[in-house]
Amino acid sequence: MTNLLVNNTPISVEPGTTILHAAQQAGADVPTICYHEACTANALCRMCVVEVEGARTLVPACVAKVSEGMKVQTETPRVERSRRTILEMLSSAVDLSEAPEIQAQMQAFGANAERFPEAERRDYPLFNDNPMFVRDYSKCIMCWRCVQVCGEDAQYAFAIGIDGRGYHSHIGTFANRPMPESTCVFCGQCVGVCPTNALQPEREFLLQKGHTPDEVIELTRVEQRRRKRIER
Repeated sequence: MTNLLVNNTPISVEPGTTILHAAQQAGADVPTICYHEACTANALCRMCVVEVEGARTLVPACVAKVSEGMKVQTETPRVERSRRTILEMLSSAVDLSEAPEIQAQMQAFGANAERFPEAERRDYPLFNDNPMFVRDYSKCIMCWRCVQVCGEDAQYAFAIGIDGRGYHSHIGTFANRPMPESTCVFCGQCVGVCPTNALQPEREFLLQKGHTPDEVIELTRVEQRRRKRIER
């Protein structure tokens, strides 16, 4: 077993345990955004950073492994300031209106959604090119969960990936083809792991737009007939 201190609490965990899981065993609440238990951790969002004695920089808890005698602090002013800034930067660029967990984190850390008023917004057109789900990348925080479950973490369909560079990188299909022309099998796993509703079932999307259930059924049928005509 590996012995360490988390917020001055001594615990013992299996060798190779991540700091995130060790902290959870110690009863510490370490927030995450990009991390998902069904996906490979990549430490993209940096919300889970903690202070480790002896480390010069904050350490991402979702990928860093414990070591014997490690001393971890999860709620220092430096850590909280980092998390608050991450949330403020996300809010400045992405539509988080349908991301309740992130909104709750913003409230918990006192994040100011208006801190960066001149930031460039990520603004993309709505993709509604299939009968199963819509893609609203204006809500996408680039957490990679959808890419991972579509790829080696689950489905091995590899229908979506990262396109573009830097700030203008985004999730997309190969050559920006419509989803039915990709290798997508419409399993819905990408929708299930999306934390911001950038991917959502088409029927749910139509209901949110104010349509009645009967109207949704009829609209879905009309759209399916339209797409079949196009395919012919």
